[in-house]
Amino acid sequence: MAHASRSWLTLDQGGQSSRAILYDDDGHELAEAHVPVATRRIGDDRVEHDPEEIVASLIEAARQALAQRGAAPWPTATGLATQRSSIVCWHRHSLEALSPVLSWQDRRGAAMLVPLRDREAEVRRLSGLPLSAHYGASKIRWCVEHLPAVRAAATRDELVAGPLATFVASRLTGRTAPVDPANASRTQLWDVARGDWSPALLALFGVERDWLPAPGPTVLDTPITEKQVPGTRLSVVTGDQSAVPFAWGPPQEDTLYVNLGTGAFLQRVTGTQRPEPGALLGSVLFGDAKRTLYSLEGTVNGAASAVEWFAAGAQLDPEVAWARWEATDRAVRAAPALLFMNGVAGLGSPFWRSDFTSRFIGDGDVHVRFAALVASIAYLVCENVGELRRAGPIRRAIVTGGLARSNGLLELICDTCDLPLSRPAQGEATARGLYGLLAARCADRAADPSFDEFTPDDRTNAAEGIARWRHALRQSLAAGQAAGG
Repeated sequence: MAHASRSWLTLDQGGQSSRAILYDDDGHELAEAHVPVATRRIGDDRVEHDPEEIVASLIEAARQALAQRGAAPWPTATGLATQRSSIVCWHRHSLEALSPVLSWQDRRGAAMLVPLRDREAEVRRLSGLPLSAHYGASKIRWCVEHLPAVRAAATRDELVAGPLATFVASRLTGRTAPVDPANASRTQLWDVARGDWSPALLALFGVERDWLPAPGPTVLDTPITEKQVPGTRLSVVTGDQSAVPFAWGPPQEDTLYVNLGTGAFLQRVTGTQRPEPGALLGSVLFGDAKRTLYSLEGTVNGAASAVEWFAAGAQLDPEVAWARWEATDRAVRAAPALLFMNGVAGLGSPFWRSDFTSRFIGDGDVHVRFAALVASIAYLVCENVGELRRAGPIRRAIVTGGLARSNGLLELICDTCDLPLSRPAQGEATARGLYGLLAARCADRAADPSFDEFTPDDRTNAAEGIARWRHALRQSLAAGQAAGG
């Protein structure tokens, strides 16, 4: 390969690791490194990370990738993406973290939302999001009320509280960075129509505007001052899922982008038209001085996290369980004997029940239960596909993420949703999307033929499987409502 004329560094901070990938102008990977990060799970509703570990892991991943670049030039620019809805509090001047990173999965602020239930329609109209402790507003309020260092900083006008991406960008550039619209919109404090913090939402959640970073664009140009990553500029800051539609060319409105990771996230781009979210999420995909792009999203909270939860409780080796499940006939996988009501980390869209209790319906050994759990992931994905189809026909879905390595799971989703799926050979969708934003030249999909294609098989009884599951879920939801009065 000829020496690259330019290179682009992408930093992707996820729930399990921080990744750095260096691309050339044609989107080929020149170097890659990843550094694991720990997750602390404290009970059912608290999920957090060490902010200093996250910053250090990103710097180390970048350092390792740059050390592998060989004859490639130093990167022209750097892009950063993190998990949206994860928040952290830090000191305005020293940039020292004052709180843990409260993961998007964290729901410790749920009790604060109970008195606001009669304002949910207003919250949804302004933010595009349902009232939920998964988003940043209640997390920020919880930190101010329960963490002395955060409360003291707020009193002295030294507090900044906001998305993880803004904290990391601040540490890389040596000053408090602006907040990009994709991550800001996941705080539930952002007026999606105005592109700014909402005075009404700030008042409702008891969050001061002075605590929050100033609004900024997705694309910026700020020198990185971090000594181990010198001589480059931070040019893109966005959310992990927000980068994905830019990975294989300009975002297509008839394509569904699905990431099967810790959670399963589905989105379809609506262009410059702000969508009516209905039972889903109305999200900001990209924003600068010229335009704002929007998307419609669905969320399944329990994907890989549900597999990890089950494997830990059952003392099961996940690799053994997956191999045995994959060896099962496709038709059998489509309608498992047991059913699993998947409320791991709360029941996401289109149901929105953070207090939903996971349970199996029926009896069977550990592998039969594993099959039911995997099927529940596919079924929840399909419930969201149905809602997303309300915005118009979907031609195909591009599927990425750790669980997308399972052919069996993709076949099950394909059969149950009656939707063709494409799995790219280059599975790092967030990093590749960052490259597309950085280089401002996304190759057309035809230039990358490396996709595994999955087509529906109407000989399976997938329709029967999801019908049984839907009936059981409706009964579980009704029983929960009755129990709650």
